[in-house]
Amino acid sequence: MTETKKEEITKYIVISSDKVLPADAAMKIYESEFPVTVKETCFGLIVTGPKEEVDAVVEDIRQMDKNHIFVKDRGFPAGDERRCRASRGGGPRPGFHFLREEVEMLPAIGAALDELEADECLKTKSKEKCRLKVSELEKIIESELSR
Repeated sequence: MTETKKEEITKYIVISSDKVLPADAAMKIYESEFPVTVKETCFGLIVTGPKEEVDAVVEDIRQMDKNHIFVKDRGFPAGDERRCRASRGGGPRPGFHFLREEVEMLPAIGAALDELEADECLKTKSKEKCRLKVSELEKIIESELSR
């Protein structure tokens, strides 16, 4: 009886957070004991392993700072000779410059997501109706008139 090999995938976890460092995310993965391979990079992590495990790891890491940790699929595992600089004779790997440009935009995207999330909280709070007491209204009017 032959074993069916699980589909392996690779994902970038790009960290653009003031709260979470790539080393923090890597430690969380190591502590979780998921059967994945992790490579730390200047922008975050490269995670390779069975699809279900990688997806679970990615979700755990994103929960550390969901608006500032981004995920991108990668076609090759870390160290793959088709992409590895060491086997190609050095220089930046194909796609590096594009990834660098994407990473530079992430702080603005994260800030926009934070603002959007804050606006959603305000909208849900404002929908709740509550009655203002007459005494509170009088205090508000008096404070406005005394200015």
